Amino acid sequence: MKTFTAKWETLCRRFLPVSNDADIWRYSREPAPSDPLQGWKLHVSATLLTANTVLERLGPLLTDLQVLFKAPRSLEELSRINAGVYYGYSQVGKCFTIYPATDDDSVALAERIDRLLRSLPGPTIPFDSRYSRESPVFYRYGAFKPQRLEVQNGAVAKAIRDPSGNLVIDRRDGPAPSWVSNPFPETSSDNERQTSETNFRVVRALNQRGKGGVYLAIHFVEPMPRICILKEGRRFGETAFDGRDGRWRIRRERKALVSLAQHGVRVPEVLSCFEANDHYYLAIEYIDGQTLEKFLERRKRRLPLTQTLDFIRQVATILERIHSAGWVWRDCKPANLILAAGRQLRPVDFEGSCRIGDRNPIGWGTQQYVPRLTRKGGRVAHPSVDLYALGVIAYYLITGHFPSERNPVPVQDLRRNVPVEIQTLISKLLSDDSQMCPTASEVVGFTSKVGFALGSGQYRER
Repeated sequence: MKTFTAKWETLCRRFLPVSNDADIWRYSREPAPSDPLQGWKLHVSATLLTANTVLERLGPLLTDLQVLFKAPRSLEELSRINAGVYYGYSQVGKCFTIYPATDDDSVALAERIDRLLRSLPGPTIPFDSRYSRESPVFYRYGAFKPQRLEVQNGAVAKAIRDPSGNLVIDRRDGPAPSWVSNPFPETSSDNERQTSETNFRVVRALNQRGKGGVYLAIHFVEPMPRICILKEGRRFGETAFDGRDGRWRIRRERKALVSLAQHGVRVPEVLSCFEANDHYYLAIEYIDGQTLEKFLERRKRRLPLTQTLDFIRQVATILERIHSAGWVWRDCKPANLILAAGRQLRPVDFEGSCRIGDRNPIGWGTQQYVPRLTRKGGRVAHPSVDLYALGVIAYYLITGHFPSERNPVPVQDLRRNVPVEIQTLISKLLSDDSQMCPTASEVVGFTSKVGFALGSGQYRER
């Protein structure tokens, strides 16, 4: 990783010398008055593993031609761009943006760059057109220089000018404007093989990011169709330094779900899996209900301690079974717990799960629920990661607040009459010392015992 980062910095100093602290981009030169306001721009996609090679090949060509282009100031920023979360889904894959002077230049450059880089993989850029099959070169019509249009409530949007000179919104999630003529040769679409060739039909997208989408879909099977969740793992999507991409992660999730189900964990049932457009799709059971996170957000009052203890016990029981099956969940949080019929919690989202003892787990999890010492990944996968997350959930259920990382406010300062045994349990779960952490089985037994005492009136909350 350090080698890749150092090389990127060296190449940027050579080919992209113009930068400022307020911008995530580095530029090949300062913009010139003669540069066009808008036109057909080229995008070249790259992964963390291929970005240096692309710049080594692309830099000399564009520098000799004095064509303006830009790239992220660091590989960390490229990782953020390819995630599609920090800067928007439409930005996924846009490692290099090139601003040719004319339409003819755009077409000629696309052909040269395609020949230069065809063997190098990169993620698909949403909403752009791909120059040729398997090419990392994409194109779209848009603004070259900043143009702004005021929209409703004083908001400002990026804009381009129509043939009459009027500013209109520069849309990045659709085709080119109707008045623009496409100079590029027609190529086969990335979408030529879709899930329509299968017995699945997508109803709507629930989530989209670089590694893949999550969709609500209908599975057409006998004796009658059923609603399901369709998870997509994209080839080269959010490729990490270890080479694992979105497709790898969804394959791993399927393996985890099958194994956990065999050990009696009530994970979503795996219905089917298939490939389309070199992406991997996993169809799983749709669980009717709402997430524990949504349930807590909608409540106006805190949960009674008896209900809180029941939820903690249920989560601990889920973790006990996961760990007994030899896995670590690594994404235990209220957003991944579905409150189904009978107030029973069902776990979902096992994309980041791995075997206990795995010495090379990918960095995973939501920061709030991950111990500080394991956030960078690379450590041996251990159940204590899940138990720390359980401690955060327990603290939040009881107090309505999240614990601060280093010095969490004692539970008793935020809610009176919480049994001291529960306070001690939460402290152990949140401890940096994994040796102090109880097992999930111990938490199940303990919360069952205290929950019974609460129900029988041995503890009374005021």
